Amino acid sequence: MKARILAPENRKWWTLAALSFALFMIMLDNTVVNVALPSIQRDLGIGISELEWIVTAYALSFAVFLLTGGKLADRYGRRRIFLIGLVVFTVSSLACGLAGSAGLLIGARTVQGVGAALMMPATLSIISAVFPARERGAAIGIWAGVSAMALAIGPLVGGVLAEKANWNWIFFINVPVGVLGIVAAFVLVPESRDTSAVQRLDLPGLITSAVAVFALTYALIEANTYGWTSARILSLFALFALSLGAFIVLELRQRAPMLDLALFKNGTFAGANTVALMVSLAMFGVFFFISLFVQNILGYSAIKAGATFLPMTILIILVAPLAGALSDRLGSRWLIAGGMTLVAGSLVLFAQLDTSSTFWNILPALLVGGVGMALTMSPMTSAALSAVSVDKAGVASGVLNTFRQVGGSLGIAVLGAILASYVSVSPRSPQFADQFVTGLHHALYTSAAIAFAAALVAAVVIRKRSPAQASDGVEAVAAV
Repeated sequence: MKARILAPENRKWWTLAALSFALFMIMLDNTVVNVALPSIQRDLGIGISELEWIVTAYALSFAVFLLTGGKLADRYGRRRIFLIGLVVFTVSSLACGLAGSAGLLIGARTVQGVGAALMMPATLSIISAVFPARERGAAIGIWAGVSAMALAIGPLVGGVLAEKANWNWIFFINVPVGVLGIVAAFVLVPESRDTSAVQRLDLPGLITSAVAVFALTYALIEANTYGWTSARILSLFALFALSLGAFIVLELRQRAPMLDLALFKNGTFAGANTVALMVSLAMFGVFFFISLFVQNILGYSAIKAGATFLPMTILIILVAPLAGALSDRLGSRWLIAGGMTLVAGSLVLFAQLDTSSTFWNILPALLVGGVGMALTMSPMTSAALSAVSVDKAGVASGVLNTFRQVGGSLGIAVLGAILASYVSVSPRSPQFADQFVTGLHHALYTSAAIAFAAALVAAVVIRKRSPAQASDGVEAVAAV
């Protein structure tokens, strides 16, 4: 059965359901592994460095190939690239579950990240192509809610599977979900692509952008291990700068560039991507370190630690679609600014926690942060995609998600460095808890400042589209 035989008014929502189904699986794998790491370490008999790479290999390949995935989707067909990514992700998930050594697991996780990078930009670009502008914000709101839900319940799912079954099932569970997603995509998702006159694959741009993102992400992940001023890290930052410079020069001279840098002249597109970088920088590290805090300082089990974030998850699920629909009517500017202000407030509330805190002390920060994240994420995504033509939606989605992934890596690295600077004893020392909490407070206040700066960026730079720009056809790049 072809997707086109469904009634158009119903097809787009079934398409969204199929994309959300696969998206949930992609985002779940960002966080589901964390609480199962002790079980993996015991079963495979591996060291701390290998354990770290089981987590970072996925994030690294995901970040490196996001922009490439967006361009390939625009060039060769968004459903086609989505399906290829889904097959790669499903097969590599099976390989992860069957891995009997650290090397095999790390390799499979790397391939898993490549599959996710091919899928993620395609989901947003398909939404942009299928939904008319007047409904796109609501659709993206549902997309953002599913994404946030998967990220938030990942630790809970991982904890339950690790404690009640086996760590292998964290990966095996993706296989039947992936197979169902492949069938659903064939049936429900229509094909679309960039229909502009000039079509060519910008290999120099793809290579230089991949090298730049790889060098930066690798450096940020490993900076705390090797030292920010070590030869390895400084060399990686130098490689990033050279590759980025080469990428910019190449894109300015290409007749059909992978990324039209003129897009960044649009204040809304540039502002939305800046907010994406900053919100990830502020929040990704917080999720990571608050999880450590509740387990290592408050003594929560893996399952209880994962369940702690459920109030925030529920609010994001409920509010994100409403925020997306509001952005269709009101624009994204003040929703993002207000949302990021609430996020900053939630981080200040998190910074009041100490060694005697209970769940009821954590709850206000979770509630404020949940509303803030929901008000930010879908309008931010809608603003970025609405600022470009539908033909370029794949590349725009790739850029947005690359900014988010790099921001998340930067956030973990920077906040980890701040926290580590206040910890001078081993985890077994009686002084460790107090030092950890002091470092966490300083890291959280830094995150709050970043979040508030993102609110200012949104208020100053992002603009509401005019009704003429919100047409249902292919839109021109919006004027500032």
